[in-house]
Amino acid sequence: MKAKRRRHDPEFKARVALEAIKGVKTVQQIAKDFDVHPVQVSEWKKTMMAGAAGVFGPGSSKAVAEDFEHERAQLHAKIGQQAVELDWLTKKSKQLGL
Repeated sequence: MKAKRRRHDPEFKARVALEAIKGVKTVQQIAKDFDVHPVQVSEWKKTMMAGAAGVFGPGSSKAVAEDFEHERAQLHAKIGQQAVELDWLTKKSKQLGL
């Protein structure tokens, strides 16, 4: 029987990646300390290095906020549509005596 996949939160990944970026310990030591695979440590380090410029770039948080608001508006519209459909189906089922 396979074990369940572990899912790590972003804070944990950032902590591991920062440790790897510091270069005080080897990747293998970091992997052993945090109980993750060494390849995973390297991947998180690469991801952090690639995305680090975006942290200091202009408007990076603004774009994320706009994406969030757009998705939120879409979800609210979907919820409204489903509520209307549910009300209609409830009304029709009562009319038909179901």
